[in-house]
Amino acid sequence: MKITSTEDFWAGLMFIGFGVLAIVVANDYPMGSAMRMGPGYFPVAVGACLIAIGAIVTAGGFRLQGEGIGSFPWRAMLLLSVGFASFAWGMDHLGFVPSLAILIILAAVSGREFRWHEVLIETVALIVGSWALFIWGLGLPFPLFPWER
Repeated sequence: MKITSTEDFWAGLMFIGFGVLAIVVANDYPMGSAMRMGPGYFPVAVGACLIAIGAIVTAGGFRLQGEGIGSFPWRAMLLLSVGFASFAWGMDHLGFVPSLAILIILAAVSGREFRWHEVLIETVALIVGSWALFIWGLGLPFPLFPWER
């Protein structure tokens, strides 16, 4: 058998790996039953579904023709990592709005297309939506700006 679609093959193995990891992590939790689910029931069910999906996708790697895996997106990985780290640091030091704006802008810069007007509209919409969900809706006590701490 020859792998004809490397992206499907590796994506399927990734699904299988995450499924096995979920089942191993949930191994110590009580399972319960379908009528009375324990804390381990849902992770094991999701892990089993991931393994099944991974097997199907991996099998597709042997019968479908793919384009192959391109180069690893180092720039995007670096910018997203910096964005997540700055968001984690910024929540304590800058507040919710500036740290979320930095994260959104860095995530947008990491993509292939970048237009300032679209990014600014998305940033405002995501900040308003996040504020409505997390601060107004759920009542989480995040300071919005550094002077509110």
